[in-house]
Amino acid sequence: MDQIEPQKGKLLIADPTLTGDVSFNRAVVLLAEHNNQGSVGFILNKPLEYTISDLVSEITMPYRVYNGGPVEQDNLYFIHVVPHLIENSIEISDGIYWGGDFENIVDLINSNEISNMEIRFFLGYSGWESLQLNQELSLKSWVVTKNKSNRDIIKQSESSFFWKEKMKELGGDYLLWCNSPENPSLN
Repeated sequence: MDQIEPQKGKLLIADPTLTGDVSFNRAVVLLAEHNNQGSVGFILNKPLEYTISDLVSEITMPYRVYNGGPVEQDNLYFIHVVPHLIENSIEISDGIYWGGDFENIVDLINSNEISNMEIRFFLGYSGWESLQLNQELSLKSWVVTKNKSNRDIIKQSESSFFWKEKMKELGGDYLLWCNSPENPSLN
């Protein structure tokens, strides 16, 4: 398998041997930023027990909230596919955006102009200092893959089997890990 370099819009798939880290065990991370200063991403497949209406009293819709990563877990972040509706959005990659005017989002959600298939909320984010992610990649903690469908990432990663699906896509030796228990030492 050819090594893909990390960059905005790519996915980081936690290597199956990354079992000691509660935040990143079986995580699939969307890289929202990657440059010489560091990297920022959001874990796509770790839902929390909260909904956005639990956290923001002005929002009436119970959209699920995800654990975005271990950094700044008291802050709310979001990605979306509707930049024409949300001002000040930052493009991550073709068709998927990060951030924007939050007051605008509250109004759009409450008026049913944005669905939960168009926006995803996170508490915290995943962050790496300059060269830290490259070091983790050299230690084989992560596999970088292309995000095959940016616009659908919010819907597709809803599945609790998202990491397993990514293992199947990687093929080869990774196929062996598809049906392994989350903690092999408990087997």
